[in-house]
Amino acid sequence: MTFYQRIVGESWRELDAPVRLLAVQGAFGAFDTLYYHEWRARLPALGPAARDELRLHAARDLSYAILFGTLPSIAWQGLWAVVLAALLLVEIVITLADFVIEDRVRRPLGGVYPGERVTHAVIGLIYGAALANLVPVLAQWWAAPTALAARHEPMQSALRWLLGMMAVGVALSGCATSARPLGCRTAVGPGASRKNRGAPAGINRAMADEFWPGQDSVGISNQ
Repeated sequence: MTFYQRIVGESWRELDAPVRLLAVQGAFGAFDTLYYHEWRARLPALGPAARDELRLHAARDLSYAILFGTLPSIAWQGLWAVVLAALLLVEIVITLADFVIEDRVRRPLGGVYPGERVTHAVIGLIYGAALANLVPVLAQWWAAPTALAARHEPMQSALRWLLGMMAVGVALSGCATSARPLGCRTAVGPGASRKNRGAPAGINRAMADEFWPGQDSVGISNQ
């Protein structure tokens, strides 16, 4: 067995842990998106006030689509390892920027929901653990010839299919976030009523002025 074959084989064995961690993180991320972003806060309904946060979410979705779609079956060798490392660092930058922006966006809603903060903390811890396990793999891939090489070592088919579906799902989520018009006021979450239809739960007329300045706040509560 050549040195190249040995390090590639070892890297695939060491890759199982970070891939499993990313799968768990993806499950928490899906819950965070569907429950807190779409259902509780209804970010698209906030209009221009939420544009920056939604753009960050779309960029993050793209990065995770790449990670979920490639890590189970492709080795980022040589200079490609640098590209992968840069992608992982970009995700950290996006997350830090999101922490700052979401506080501003959610201020009229009373701030980020406590459960959402806990979810974000758990996601961050899992991502950190995945990175810690992925660094040795990146070091081994860096020593190999530059190529995007197909993985031949077996991985549980269920895990491979799960990450593949996550890659498709997060890619579609990112495309939808980028393409959907902001400011859609259809009430779909808790607290929606005839009085505040189209605004996130708890929004009154004064708050609506911050979301939709200069627009007629039809259906917004006067309370």
